[in-house]
Amino acid sequence: MAPERDMSHRFFACWMITLPVFLAGFSHPNLSLRGAQGPDHPEGLQVGFGETDITPELGTKPVYLAGFGKNRKATGFHDPIMARAMVLAHDKTKIAIVSVDLVGLFHPFIEELRQRLPGFAYLLVSSTHNHEGPDSLGLWGPNTLQSGIDPDYMKKVAQGIVATIQKADGARRPATARIGRAKAPELLHDARLPIVKHDELVALQFLDGSKTAGIVVQWNCHPETLDSRNTQISADFVGATVAYLKGKYHCPVIYLTGTVGGLMTSLHVPVRNSKGDLLSDGTFEKTERYGRLVGELAEKALSGSQAVQLFPIEARTATVFLPMDNPFYHLAWKLGVVDRQAFGWTGDATRGDPLKDRAAAKGKLAVRTEIGYLKLGELEIAAIPGEIYPELVLGKVQDPADPGADFPDAPIEPSIYGQLKGTHRMLIGLANDELGYIIPKRQWDEKAPFCYGRKTAQYGEMNSLGPETAPLLCAAFRELVRRKKE
Repeated sequence: MAPERDMSHRFFACWMITLPVFLAGFSHPNLSLRGAQGPDHPEGLQVGFGETDITPELGTKPVYLAGFGKNRKATGFHDPIMARAMVLAHDKTKIAIVSVDLVGLFHPFIEELRQRLPGFAYLLVSSTHNHEGPDSLGLWGPNTLQSGIDPDYMKKVAQGIVATIQKADGARRPATARIGRAKAPELLHDARLPIVKHDELVALQFLDGSKTAGIVVQWNCHPETLDSRNTQISADFVGATVAYLKGKYHCPVIYLTGTVGGLMTSLHVPVRNSKGDLLSDGTFEKTERYGRLVGELAEKALSGSQAVQLFPIEARTATVFLPMDNPFYHLAWKLGVVDRQAFGWTGDATRGDPLKDRAAAKGKLAVRTEIGYLKLGELEIAAIPGEIYPELVLGKVQDPADPGADFPDAPIEPSIYGQLKGTHRMLIGLANDELGYIIPKRQWDEKAPFCYGRKTAQYGEMNSLGPETAPLLCAAFRELVRRKKE
């Protein structure tokens, strides 16, 4: 999200995006999910796709839109909010990857879904981080102390995701796969110095003979083109991207959000219509045009694609405890605004001390989350539970650090892509949780003097758990990848 926005208007909306990190994490620490039993499959890969409309109803009760200021009520409907799923199966291992057109989902919500879907080795649910859909985290209600969540709607979301996975599972058939990449730095605006863009789109094409059975697209951008002025329910540019590719390939399409911290956004990206006119942020014309451009980029990636083997299938997860250094999060938790289990910080990212109640909480607190690693044959996937900065993914943390940085001598975190040694790689963000921004520690810049000669701090830290989040998560991911196959 761009720092140019009015920070007084954005204060709670900004820092509260990170608050999902307070939800309870995966209930089985460091459990490998590889090898869960499912139906016998013939040799080779099977794939199935499904989708379900999870658009909320308007008129009976307020629908609060997520991602910008509070009390932004939906006044209309432009395009649907969808849950889309892909089920991959090989031998006796079966996984599901789901994308929902929402701002984020809490980890306990995913855990409940897992209980309803036996037989899957792994379930990954990623939100597109849509800023024009219903509040699915409770953080954008009528005021600071009231949730924007409609419990009935969240039941609809859960039912929709389960139904979508079941549709995809029932539609499985043998398939081969191709993978392609394409870069488009001109389609991204980096709203924070230093300028580092993750400008690579990854596309997977599944083929049933000569027919395309489905497409998966992963791109690194905030779906917020419509900006805060919009009050119509929409999937933002993601809906237009999916519609373009569906029309082109006549098959199901799944869009996955990747690296969006740092800040990767479509706002301030110059986009022109067919006449050459510059389109404005906050308009459906720009949103739909931008979505089509992303679709065309995916088409370009697929035109240069190559065959890829996506089996055998292996999934790993690890539970990570992270210190809660942000004082606003402490206050929100103490007041009960954030209804999430917290732990006493032990100084060890692998364990936390459970707290009986808020009143008894003393000392530094910690939260629990989950990080994941998928190895699909020749493709490795990092499942990151938040909005990670490109520097941490690509190994481009500033070196030397700016003298104004708060921790200029902090060690550089092991990069996410630096751990992936396979032929192909991909990152899925907002995977099974939402931690907010994951910032390189040596680029943390909360106190004066500020970096790059600025008179004020850049946007980001107020929406982050703290400066230890990136070091602990990146180290945990490195150990997860190195862990021996179980």
